[in-house]
Amino acid sequence: MRAETRLRPVPLVPELSLHVADEAVPLWQRTEEELGAMGLPPPFWAFAWAGGQALARHVLDHPQLVAGRRVLDFASGSGLVGIAAARAGAAHVSCADIDAYALAAIALNAAANGVAVEVRGTDLIGTDAGWETVLAGDICYERDLAERVFAWLKALSRRGAIVLIGDPGRSYLPKAELEQVAEYSVPVTRELEDAEIKHTCVWRPR
Repeated sequence: MRAETRLRPVPLVPELSLHVADEAVPLWQRTEEELGAMGLPPPFWAFAWAGGQALARHVLDHPQLVAGRRVLDFASGSGLVGIAAARAGAAHVSCADIDAYALAAIALNAAANGVAVEVRGTDLIGTDAGWETVLAGDICYERDLAERVFAWLKALSRRGAIVLIGDPGRSYLPKAELEQVAEYSVPVTRELEDAEIKHTCVWRPR
């Protein structure tokens, strides 16, 4: 992981740095070769995706959303959003992802930014550990996943959790069920997105 990435400031959140890859495809191929498997998902952990950048910026600019609270960063990827929550004063941060490489990246990135987070490698959809704030960036790229996640997030919101979603206009974002709370212009890489700047919003369930 260290060999394939470089520690760099996050474009929209320069207070924080991540171990990120220069190119997606070579890293993707290396991962498949190392695991002896084809058709693996992209290395989400190796890039600062637009939804996560917007959510991290929003958390740092509005620390009251997480300060002193138990926070879950769901589908954490690089750990960026959870790291932002820890930096903003969260009492406890859990960063959850089911990708083993992401779990290693989260630990590496948290250490690089001088914060402590709990790394969780289980599928948490449908569970409730009493989180007071739940953050989720870029989770709407698959229909089935988006439907499962939003039913769960709505339930957490109804019982009183602050739930925030960062999204740059993915296909399966259920806008009718959400309220926009902020918007950002996020620098991203052309290799992964269709533009160098993605208009990205932070949403909460209605």
